[in-house]
Amino acid sequence: MKTFDIGELVLLAALWGASFLFMRLGAHEFGPIVLAAVRVGLASVMLIPLLASRGQLSALRTHWKGLLLVGALNSAIPFALFSFAALSITAGLSSIVNATTPLWTALVAFVWLRQGLTPLRVLGLVIGFAGVAFLAWDKASFKPGADHSGLLALLACAAATFCYGVAANATRRYLAGVSPLAVATGSQFSAALLLALPAAWLWPAAMPGGVAWGAALALAALCTALAYILYFRLMGRVGPTNAVSVTFLIPLFAILWGALFLGEAVTAQMVAGGAIVLVGIALALGLVGPRRR
Repeated sequence: MKTFDIGELVLLAALWGASFLFMRLGAHEFGPIVLAAVRVGLASVMLIPLLASRGQLSALRTHWKGLLLVGALNSAIPFALFSFAALSITAGLSSIVNATTPLWTALVAFVWLRQGLTPLRVLGLVIGFAGVAFLAWDKASFKPGADHSGLLALLACAAATFCYGVAANATRRYLAGVSPLAVATGSQFSAALLLALPAAWLWPAAMPGGVAWGAALALAALCTALAYILYFRLMGRVGPTNAVSVTFLIPLFAILWGALFLGEAVTAQMVAGGAIVLVGIALALGLVGPRRR
């Protein structure tokens, strides 16, 4: 990758890492589902005019079924789940579990699309998921009356990343050939439609404050609308394998932003678990190991 591409990759990681900070700032006042709805709704408002300026609005009507599916699995459900997790665990911990998305993508591709896995990549899957289990170990308690909020939050993050894995393969199967901007816009708009009624029902009695609204706006503008544009543009220039390496950088920024702005502690278990997860990802993606000649 060229220097400009690397700079854009780091910027993208910084934006997506910040999303976990903003969810921590907004989830308590909005609630998980409402925050997710505001996020995708505002992102849609920003992306639709851009799509219209490129004359691609017709793609939303032509491919509405695939976009609805991807909108549910890639935005509506995981955004709500990560916002739920933000009520109980740190931004850094959520981001480490989020880093397992490529593992789920590979596993779903193997089961659904019958894409082969080499022994080395199977080992990567095992190591990556073992890293998540290591992180969750001290959160699990079977004592009566024990607080299970941390464990439930980690399970929500795992469910969200599973949704991302299914969504990536659904995009490949049902939306191949559709422009990336149309996929990004259509999925956000579909997610907004799916979350509209639940959000209206669950809208908080007390209006969220300025910090919460600022976090929601930053989530929509920076971590969703702008980040999607950067990601798809980067993928077009350097290819999906290089673009997906952003996964390695997101936890670093999420931990940094959480420590700087929220005073979140960085524990030895987080560092060790994160390292295990990243090793698993590298193996599962074939980024390390023997190369074909």
